[in-house]
Amino acid sequence: MTTANFSMLAAETYVSVTTFRTSGEPVSTPVWVVVDGDRLLVTTARSSGKVKRVRHTPRVEITPCDMRGNLSAGAVAVTATASVRDDDATLDAMDAALKKKYGAKYTAIRLAQKVRGTAGQSVALEIRL
Repeated sequence: MTTANFSMLAAETYVSVTTFRTSGEPVSTPVWVVVDGDRLLVTTARSSGKVKRVRHTPRVEITPCDMRGNLSAGAVAVTATASVRDDDATLDAMDAALKKKYGAKYTAIRLAQKVRGTAGQSVALEIRL
């Protein structure tokens, strides 16, 4: 992934993150994405399938898409490496970047998580070249 591609992916509202099962079968999920320095960050539940799959196969593919996961016309998948991060510094950076980029939508989601009692159960997928 070039720096230009990286910046272009960070500017997208949604990207499809494709993770891989142990069988090699791809699983794609549309997500919000933010940039933090030389990495992309994606929030997900600690118990999500993405987390399980990244823990055993760190290779991911990222492609611009819409909120339903339909790939953008002419979109090219970029291969990268992901890791699961739950340290305070990463989570704070991700939270601040998501608030800045997505505003009231992100704030509403976090508020709903507090009401449901699921706040604090998120981790970050850190995606790097």
